[in-house]
Amino acid sequence: MKTYQDWRAIRSLLPFIWQFKGRVFFALSLLTLAKLANVGVPLALKQAVDALDPQQQPIIYLPVAMLIIYGGLRLTSSVFSELRDALFAKVIFRTVRRIATTIFSHLHNLSLRFHLQRQTGGISRDIERGSRGIGFLLNFMIFNILPTLVEIGLVCIILLLNYDSIFALITTGTILIYIVYTLLVTEWRMRFRRAMNDMDSEANNQAIDSLLNYETVKYFNNEAFEVDRYDFKLKQWEQSAVRNQISLSVLNVGQGVIIAVGLTALMLLAGQGVVDKELSLGDLVLINAYLLQLYLPLGFLGFVYREIRHSLADMERMFLLLDQQQETADTANAKSLNVSQGKICFENVAFFYQKQRPILQQIDFTIEAGQKLALVGASGSGKSSIVRLLYRFYDPQQGRVLIDGQDIREVTQHSLRQAIGVVPQDTVLFNDSIFNNIAYGETGADADAVISAAKQAHIHEFISHLPDGYDTLVGERGLKLSGGEKQRVAIARTLLKNPAILVFDEATSALDSHAEQAIGQELLSVSANKTTLVIAHRLSTVVDADTILVLDHGRIIERGNHDQLLKQGGHYAAMWALQQSERSNDFDNNNSVI
Repeated sequence: MKTYQDWRAIRSLLPFIWQFKGRVFFALSLLTLAKLANVGVPLALKQAVDALDPQQQPIIYLPVAMLIIYGGLRLTSSVFSELRDALFAKVIFRTVRRIATTIFSHLHNLSLRFHLQRQTGGISRDIERGSRGIGFLLNFMIFNILPTLVEIGLVCIILLLNYDSIFALITTGTILIYIVYTLLVTEWRMRFRRAMNDMDSEANNQAIDSLLNYETVKYFNNEAFEVDRYDFKLKQWEQSAVRNQISLSVLNVGQGVIIAVGLTALMLLAGQGVVDKELSLGDLVLINAYLLQLYLPLGFLGFVYREIRHSLADMERMFLLLDQQQETADTANAKSLNVSQGKICFENVAFFYQKQRPILQQIDFTIEAGQKLALVGASGSGKSSIVRLLYRFYDPQQGRVLIDGQDIREVTQHSLRQAIGVVPQDTVLFNDSIFNNIAYGETGADADAVISAAKQAHIHEFISHLPDGYDTLVGERGLKLSGGEKQRVAIARTLLKNPAILVFDEATSALDSHAEQAIGQELLSVSANKTTLVIAHRLSTVVDADTILVLDHGRIIERGNHDQLLKQGGHYAAMWALQQSERSNDFDNNNSVI
């Protein structure tokens, strides 16, 4: 299974590499020239040594040509290798960039269900390790393993043709034993590497989750608890890392023994050949040079193979992200949504996250163009799920959602979401300036448009009194701003987008009564000619709605405008009476304090 995944990961790289096929072929040509020059170095050195050996012949001249050729071949090998690396650098880093971008784009296209279950820290670490592994794999697999194997073949052929076959047999046998030993032990070691990766991702998840919830940790005085949980994960990582290092030492010692035995045996044979006058001193030097030239890269080959296996293990988790399927995807013939009026229809919609737990049942309603519809009800009654279906985070299991008569499953998600502006209850801002957070609603907007949106959201004056004004950084998730300030930034962002359909998911819940009333009036004017869907907890904010739907356990139990629902004396009327009583008590309490 792992071998299949490894080859799958390698195949996944080929389309990215093939875009630079000319550069790759040129780099391989330089590699071939470098290896040919490298194999020729010992031959030139042998000729130079034999010319200088007084046992062979009287020394009457300095073999200048051979020494120059020797130096030239070494220089050629080095220069071609460096040129190859420089030429191939663009292939490596562009491939890493494009794969990372592809995965990042894919993650943004995955469903809300995936992102509600994901662990951000682990995903971040998987992408980081996988990207690093791609660079190593491309560089060393193409320019180290294959060339070293070719060089081994050339040297064995030279030894077989020019010397006793025992030299080639010992060389080949040593290399084969080395390779088999390396493969077997490395496969055994991979379990420890994978365990290290798993524990590393889990520890990173733990750390990031704890830091993101810093305030909660402080509220419950659980710093020591969080440290203990993090340390427990690191303890598991430590155990896997120690096993990984011990297994590496076992591998290195075994490789060293194999190389030492083979090298010693060959040098003993070559030395005996010189003593017996069967070989020249140059032959001894040539054999020694070839052996060093082979075994040093072979030792490195073991390292490279280990690292490639590690890189493939690192890449496995990253490529698994690409296997995640989009839950809501555009159809092949999806067209852009054409919003001429903004009429919204939910026709007999049923929806669930899990079959045994229905969320919405038989939801039927229409919001006429330019009208305002409010959804009210207890927590868990299905209000937010209706918004998620409208925005097509999910598709209903039954029924359909229409905008101006167009089934939203048959239009592109981009055009659908471009037509809808949402102000969520839980506002999360980017760790950027206030200006850029507002401008996120329309990334091409100019400063005047951003400021105008801020004024409409009644936050311009607050921003103007800040030392850095619109350049003020809001902190991670906007934690430097209060809940009300964050919500007003979110309202400004949506107003800047200027969509045809507006959705307010308890958009003023974090505001005080005065700010809520001021912004409420502004939202009324902004949404006057727009189709508006409002989720509200405070019923006083939706008394002007054209239609109010009361939800309970995923069903619409009452509908009508404010006056009609009060006359019915049902669930809505009870909710209204309760909230009015609470407001009256709050008012009395405030007056008694004064």
